[in-house]
Amino acid sequence: MQTKVSTKGQVVLPGPLRRRLDIRAGDPLDANIEDGRIVLTPRKKRPHRVKFVTDAVTGLPALSAGPNAPTLTSKEVEESLANFP
Repeated sequence: MQTKVSTKGQVVLPGPLRRRLDIRAGDPLDANIEDGRIVLTPRKKRPHRVKFVTDAVTGLPALSAGPNAPTLTSKEVEESLANFP
């Protein structure tokens, strides 16, 4: 993929790259030079976005944070809900 530097020194990151790394407007990036290349690295990950989906097995509504979201064990869920009203 190619992009250009504007007269203001700005670079547009192509949409497929932004979507793959979940980079949005205003997200901070670290800029470095490594082996004569410019390397942009997102500073930190944001929490995964949760959305309602239909469960493929039951057909019931369910929450999903996407395929790359970390999974929780039953114990972690139990601990998280221990103090829930």
